[in-house]
Amino acid sequence: MRPLAVAVLATALLTAATPAGNAAATTAAAPRAPGPAVSKVADTQLDSQALYFESYNGLVNNNAFQKNGLLTYKGYQYAVWYTGDRTAVIGRRALGRADWGTVRLPHKLTADDSHNVISMGISRVDGRLHLNMDSHSSGFFYVKSVAGLLDDPAGHPWNSAQFGAVQTTLDGLALTSQFTYPQFVATPEGRLQLSYRVGVSGNGRNALAEYDGTKWTALGEWSASTGTYTSEHGSSTARNMYLHGIDYGSDGRLHAFYTWREQNNAVMCNAGGLTNHDTGYVYSTDRGRTWRNAAGTVVGTTGGADKVTVNDTGTVVDPLGPDHSLMNQESQATDSAGLPHAVISYVPGRFGQCTTDYVADRTANGRAFHLFKDAAGAWKKTEIPVALNSSQRTHLAFDKYDNAYAVMPYGRIVAASSASGYTDWKTLFDGSGLNAFGEVVVDDTRLAQDGVLSFMYQRKSSGTTPSALRVIDFRLPG
Repeated sequence: MRPLAVAVLATALLTAATPAGNAAATTAAAPRAPGPAVSKVADTQLDSQALYFESYNGLVNNNAFQKNGLLTYKGYQYAVWYTGDRTAVIGRRALGRADWGTVRLPHKLTADDSHNVISMGISRVDGRLHLNMDSHSSGFFYVKSVAGLLDDPAGHPWNSAQFGAVQTTLDGLALTSQFTYPQFVATPEGRLQLSYRVGVSGNGRNALAEYDGTKWTALGEWSASTGTYTSEHGSSTARNMYLHGIDYGSDGRLHAFYTWREQNNAVMCNAGGLTNHDTGYVYSTDRGRTWRNAAGTVVGTTGGADKVTVNDTGTVVDPLGPDHSLMNQESQATDSAGLPHAVISYVPGRFGQCTTDYVADRTANGRAFHLFKDAAGAWKKTEIPVALNSSQRTHLAFDKYDNAYAVMPYGRIVAASSASGYTDWKTLFDGSGLNAFGEVVVDDTRLAQDGVLSFMYQRKSSGTTPSALRVIDFRLPG
């Protein structure tokens, strides 16, 4: 017998002689990461009489695209909303407590428009809380706290003296008279950036400003409204980019998924649909100064002549025409490896190739999809097998094991495990008893701090009758 054959036979005999349960003779298998799970731990009330009116099929206190309407920092959670008399309110509680302290700001909502949300941001460099509110293609209102408020919350009384005057600039920096969709994002160094749209729906550009702890600076616009888009029905020469979000991953990359909305309804099969089309993706490795497609090619410069356009190659990661009522401003997140994920939703082709009433069609036949880039660089997409039953948006989040949680309209939570490659979506909480209007506002910052999925929801009402605004908390695998 040849030496190699002897060695193989000896190894086989040794393996056969080793008891399967002998831990000393075998290498212990790595523990399997737990799959997704939720356990309700609290449901607290922010306001029994929160402002209520329906506009653009949504509520001003509960738009899933708010960044952030609810956030957590150094053991305290903060919430913002408009109360029944239209006054802007900030709430605060220590984590684990049911009681919220509230501060009424000297500002009242100026229009019955659900776009006019309140967004919060934290500048870690000086411990301030920042708020931008009440704008839709108009001016905005800005408030910031005293320095150090968030670094030592217990040492600061929770009252209006902790906040400065309401401004219509960023400490003197005037951005645009057509301002919409404020989204704050903290840089890895602790600076604070503000993303916003300049212009109007169908003809607008995305822009960034940055706060360094001393002053605000306008970085400039980075998406373009120009170029020609042509569908099978017609063409459009103006549009705006709608962000699903703007987030830093664990590696410091700034990620942005988006859809385009065309100005000209001629691109659609029916004027009752949405001119939104395609899911695009770009990222930045230099804090939003330049933007690259998924292959790494620079496709735009913030504040420069070359901006991200509808015609840039390599930016569309999930193509879809404008006949399926694709939703804008859905959701995105990054996993622990810094890989980008998004939830998008539309009416799949199996229900027809032409939506004629986007609210009715999405409610009857809309479906959400999970789209992500895997470690090998391939884009993958899975339909979440739970009907939307709503025209509204879903929000994406991850636990510490990279299991994915999609918080759907009415506060339903569906989830998929990382181990399955996100193919085993199932309902973990059906929203029973919440009586939630529709979209909810998820605390994207809390999960990493104490393993709790927390979201704000408002109970259904009618007309302009105020209703309860609440925050519900779920423990995830720890």
